[in-house]
Parts: sequence; structure tokens; C-alpha cells
Amino acid sequence: MFRRFFPDNEADNAYDIDYEGLYRQGYRGIIFDIDNTLVPHGAPADDRAAALFARLKELGYRTCALSNNKEPRVKSFCDRVGARYIFKAGKPGRGGYERAMALTETSPANTLFVGDQLFTDVWGAKRAGIVTWLVRPIHPKEEIQIVLKRKLERIVLYFYHREEKRRGRK
Repeated sequence: MFRRFFPDNEADNAYDIDYEGLYRQGYRGIIFDIDNTLVPHGAPADDRAAALFARLKELGYRTCALSNNKEPRVKSFCDRVGARYIFKAGKPGRGGYERAMALTETSPANTLFVGDQLFTDVWGAKRAGIVTWLVRPIHPKEEIQIVLKRKLERIVLYFYHREEKRRGRK
């Protein structure tokens, strides 16, 4: 029942993922959530985010930010890091992910998604056939609707970690 929400991979944060190794495996596009994935909710792009996107571009990745937020917030972040973007994406619907792959000229087979929420980010990417990376939220302060979702996420992650341990992967 919960498997549809299970991430394919986990990392402490978006900055510690082995993007070089993933590039060698054939991945060419990365779709990112912004808020609480790359920076705290509502925060502008910082030097660390800009350096990550510069590194990814140098490696040969095409990047796109996918956010349910409004354009001014998403555009200002993406202008700073040099990424394409889709705002009011309608996550977890597949459409935003498919549009992001069209912008990056990639396919589900060579695209990664990095986000901090199971029920929007991960589930939507999985529905679009994209390999997912779940990262821990950068900052504990969140809007009330997200706080409520986090309680449900803990239940799903309990079963995910239990299954991963059974398989010998954690």
C-alpha cells in the first residue's frame, strides 16, 4: 500500500548526492524541488545552491526546478542558479514532471528527481517514471499543511526503512 510513496534513494541533503557517479551511470537531467530541498522555505538562492548548479552544468547535466510555488519566488531562485523552471507545477501530478523533462530534453530513463516530500515530490516523480532522491528538509520551520503531511510521512518511512533493512540495503 505504501510502496507507491517509497523513494528510490535517500540522502541527508541535495548537496551530498554523488552526481558524478550518477552521470557515469547515464543520467543527464535533474529536476529539483526548491523549498526545504535546496534552501529553507522562501529563502533566496544562496552561494551553495549556485555552486551546485554550476557544478552540475559543468558535468553536463540539464537542470530544472519544479515547484508548486508562484512564479516570482521560483523565477528569482532559478535566475540566480541558472536553471529552467516550472512554477505552480501541480505536484504530484505527472504533467509538471513531463514538462520539466521536455525542457531538459531528457526522458524518465535518464532523469533524476530530488525533493524533500514524499506525497508531492517523490510520489509525483515516481508516477512519471523518474528515479527519486528523498532528502531531509533543510529547515524545521514549515507551513502547517506540510507539518501535518510530515506526520504521515513518518509512518510511510517507517515501513520503507523496515523493508530496506529486510533487503539488507540499510
